[in-house]
Amino acid sequence: MIYPLAKPRRYRCAVWVATLIASTVLAGPAAAQSASIGADIVSRYVWRGLDFGESMSVQPALTAGIGGLEVGAWGSYSIGRPGAEFNENDLWASFTHELPSGASVSVGVTDYYFPAPGGKGFTDGEAHTQEFSATVSGPESFPVTLYAGILTDDDKSLYVETSIPLGTVDGVELGAHAGLVGGESIFYNTKGAGLVNLGVTASKELRITDSFAPPVAVSYMVNPSEGNNRAFLVVALSLAP
Repeated sequence: MIYPLAKPRRYRCAVWVATLIASTVLAGPAAAQSASIGADIVSRYVWRGLDFGESMSVQPALTAGIGGLEVGAWGSYSIGRPGAEFNENDLWASFTHELPSGASVSVGVTDYYFPAPGGKGFTDGEAHTQEFSATVSGPESFPVTLYAGILTDDDKSLYVETSIPLGTVDGVELGAHAGLVGGESIFYNTKGAGLVNLGVTASKELRITDSFAPPVAVSYMVNPSEGNNRAFLVVALSLAP
């Protein structure tokens, strides 16, 4: 994976997102309406059809929200030392508007930061890439979700993904997704526009005790694009207090 060169202004965007997160958290319990922490343990970190690190990873997350505004931090850290080159520490913010029909529209920004050991520091713009995104989620009668995001890398990579639930069988929830890149991209290692992320996911609670039943998900994903052409079978265990 070759990361695109970033401009110094990308670090400033990361500072803005971090400031927004701090402002939301410091608003205090009276203002905050939601807060959560958790972590996933995944057999492989596969993102949009790309394997980051060829290793099991631990992915912590924290989120806070006020009204339609949500901010958070998300990371992925390889369990295997060779995969640490692909460690990730992201900051994000989004605003969601709920429609009377039950559908919703969200806009957001994510700062992707890759803290490789011995690599670029947090204040170095070359360690950051931002993405501006929009998400439309249908109502319960039409539960299709459409996501579109564009990276601020040199080739302005566009990614579009649609996902849909497929129902429940024997207590297992099923879903499918399809994602594509809009053109040639260094970030996604593609030669042109095309599908990069086709998959199905099955999830179910792992009942350990009456009060502790963390969800487990298994995903089968294929990236058929030229330059990638890989398939993955990944299991994820989600932990939250």
